Amino acid sequence: MKIAILGKPFSEELTPFMREMVEELTRRQAEVCVLESFHTYLSERVDLPEGITTFRRGDSLRGMQFVLSIGGDGTLLDTVTYVGALQIPILGINTGRLGFLATISPDKIGPALDSLFKGHFVLEDRSLIRVDTDPDTFGAINFGLNEFSILKRDTSSMIVVHTYIDGEYLNSYWADGLIVATPTGSTGYSLSCGGPVMLPQTNNFIIAPVCPHNLNVRPLIVSDRSVISFEIEGRSNNFLLSLDSRSETVEAGIQIAVRRENFNARLVKLNHVNFLSTLRSKLNWGLDRRNPAGIPI
Repeated sequence: MKIAILGKPFSEELTPFMREMVEELTRRQAEVCVLESFHTYLSERVDLPEGITTFRRGDSLRGMQFVLSIGGDGTLLDTVTYVGALQIPILGINTGRLGFLATISPDKIGPALDSLFKGHFVLEDRSLIRVDTDPDTFGAINFGLNEFSILKRDTSSMIVVHTYIDGEYLNSYWADGLIVATPTGSTGYSLSCGGPVMLPQTNNFIIAPVCPHNLNVRPLIVSDRSVISFEIEGRSNNFLLSLDSRSETVEAGIQIAVRRENFNARLVKLNHVNFLSTLRSKLNWGLDRRNPAGIPI
């Protein structure tokens, strides 16, 4: 089996689990390819066997059967940009905090790899959002798993985001910014702005204003078959465009359109972990003093 590994620095107490991962992959004679920067970090803490190759941004992962993302949800978002249209299944190992997308805890790495090699898993496709701008802003990596945001920059003044759906005028949002979130991103930035939670299979986007001036303006759900376009104005001539964890400063007059990408991110789900169980465990749904075990009443 061919497995690629991307990761971020981890705490010292997680080193034994990383050692277990490497030993398990070696025992199973997997062909392993590690992100170059992470390979340097990992080799200083774990004895890596000979034969492990490296890759860097721009190299193709074609031929890889799985990708292990070691870090938090931000690492998994970054991993999606390395995989791109290849749609290689991604298994998220959570060495971060919340772990909404990266659901495998470090102490479960051994059983997780065992399930992976035995085929005891399901694949879950997650829709991506694509951003096209003129002039070009994000280059070849113009897609994201969570959300696209337009935000004010270097000023306390609000901005105005004129918004259109399939060419028809929707609204002019007077706000600190505007978010367009995927179903996966509905539990992220959009949720903190009052947006709804959507199931991953929902074929929609959420348009959510950030701190709107008009309090009767609320998040809106639209079909992800729509093309949503924007014009921005404000006292400042510079604004911030953010696509998941990547941000760029742009000038007024830029043309922006978002739509659903024509490929998906493919996540590996193990041990009956699904979106609903993740909601309950990560958001503590159903837990209070009267019901500490989260048992339905």
